[in-house]
Amino acid sequence: MMRQIWWKIITFLILLYVGTMGFLVAVPKLDGRLQQSIRNLFFHVPMWICMMILFTFSVVHAVKYLKDGKADADIYSLEFARTGCVFAVLGLGTGMIWAKYQWGAAWSSDPKQNGATIALLIYFAYFVLRGAITDDEKKAKIGAVYNIFAYCMLFPTIWILPRLTESLHPGGQGSEGNPGLNPDDTTAAMKTVMIPAFIGWSLVGIWIATLRVRYKLLLNKVEDRALENQ
Repeated sequence: MMRQIWWKIITFLILLYVGTMGFLVAVPKLDGRLQQSIRNLFFHVPMWICMMILFTFSVVHAVKYLKDGKADADIYSLEFARTGCVFAVLGLGTGMIWAKYQWGAAWSSDPKQNGATIALLIYFAYFVLRGAITDDEKKAKIGAVYNIFAYCMLFPTIWILPRLTESLHPGGQGSEGNPGLNPDDTTAAMKTVMIPAFIGWSLVGIWIATLRVRYKLLLNKVEDRALENQ
């Protein structure tokens, strides 16, 4: 039993630490609006890190399904994608809160905001596509292929194209906005919270996804037994 829950206990302790020290750790005194809002770095950026990890797990299981055709792989792929979308929404939400303070508006059609939204809509279409197909095997196969496409689209929409145009967001050409990811503004003290935040939130995402997988697998077993008893 302890082998199954030790990492969950660690996850809880990490997030307790992040949730506490995220508001207590010393941050650099910067000019402009940034100031204390830089603490959102411990919550906003980890959402995207977690999203990428979950989507990566999802696409790996999609490839496994196409290779082996095992239904369990399709369930893993689906649930990791669902959980990844939850963290994508959280990433957008925390980003909009930060943008409201930094740029004066929660939504300014910044290239990175638009790119993240497009990527999320592509994944939403994945669920719509699956819901439109009634045959389970065909649903899994087409869904797996689309999942690979959606994952590939993450890179141009989030990581490449927004960096090739002017952006208020850090990392883009002509960036004049929030310098929260500037190495000069990220102190050693902040890293003692930021790195655990990346780990803790990612583990929470995996925890949620595996719980959904276990529930779905159990539900399938119950349905199979019900069919056998008919």
